[in-house]
Amino acid sequence: MATIVKTESGTWKAVIRKRGFPTTIKTFRLKRDADDWARRTEDEMVRGMFVQRAPSERLTFEKAIQRYLAEVTSTKRPMTQTGEHKRAAPLVAYFGKYSLAAISAELVAQYRDKRLSGEDRKDASGKPVPRAPNTVRLELALLGHLFTVAVKEWGLGLTYNPVLNIRRPAPGPGRTRRLDKGEEVRLLAAVDGHSNPMLRWIVRIAVETGMRSSEIVTLRHSQVDLVKRVVRLVETKNTMPRTVPLTVEATNLFAQALANPIRPVGTDLIFFGEPGRDKVRRPYNFNKVWLDIKRSAGCSDFRFHDLRHEAVSRLVEAGLSDQEVAAISGHKSMQMLKRYTHLRAEDLVAKLDKLKA
Repeated sequence: MATIVKTESGTWKAVIRKRGFPTTIKTFRLKRDADDWARRTEDEMVRGMFVQRAPSERLTFEKAIQRYLAEVTSTKRPMTQTGEHKRAAPLVAYFGKYSLAAISAELVAQYRDKRLSGEDRKDASGKPVPRAPNTVRLELALLGHLFTVAVKEWGLGLTYNPVLNIRRPAPGPGRTRRLDKGEEVRLLAAVDGHSNPMLRWIVRIAVETGMRSSEIVTLRHSQVDLVKRVVRLVETKNTMPRTVPLTVEATNLFAQALANPIRPVGTDLIFFGEPGRDKVRRPYNFNKVWLDIKRSAGCSDFRFHDLRHEAVSRLVEAGLSDQEVAAISGHKSMQMLKRYTHLRAEDLVAKLDKLKA
């Protein structure tokens, strides 16, 4: 039987001591609530359904996400760590003061809807600022994995993961931005005219190979084989290493980059930056230069990652099969590959004409 005692502060404390179970204590404002809780808890113990909820009731979401970032996020790659720290901020702003036990599927759904509608953030004129569906998807993924870790590893007594019971925002259609002939001429002319030749090599290599910017700028000498005309990528976004074949143009570009006469002694990076305060050289950071370059070329809305879209689409247009393109680009599924492949309608018209000829 449970013991119900009145405390000096006027509240009621229920204490359950049952063989085979940890001593369970909870305090209530009313004696009736203490009796009800004790009866339900003892019944759960008898039926083998008892879960020690106290840890999850005491732990706030803010403390939980701090533990997650320290124990789980810290084991991931630097870029992933940066993204998760950024996504944790709006989650803390909304759920921070709630205990983990108090976060329900309904509450998570409200968070999703407010983020998508922009109710939680207004611009200077008071107009809502909606978040992109994929942004909210990634935030919910972080929240969901925190609950998964809390249930499976932390032993907090949570009975379920509330994120599993809500609808996720549908993924966006993906960008379809490609370069037209005039834009390509202006953009490449602008990068060719930049004072640092590394920008020229990086941009043109991206067009020729479809590699991501992070994959290009972190390349080291040992990864490039000009004889076999391949680049071996060890760390990629999807964690799967791959070997990228090089066109003749890409091979020439890498040969020029490897022969860069201003490369400092002892630097293995092909595309290197200036030493930081710690005297360590890191990959060439060309973000600001790229923004200025594309603005001067009249294509401000063109992102560097769109060069990957352009390259993959050109590989498809050249007649390579989906499997061959995926082997080069590193896409794990044909569905993801199709999101990155955007064929020009005018080119398809020309092919249709050939079929009838």
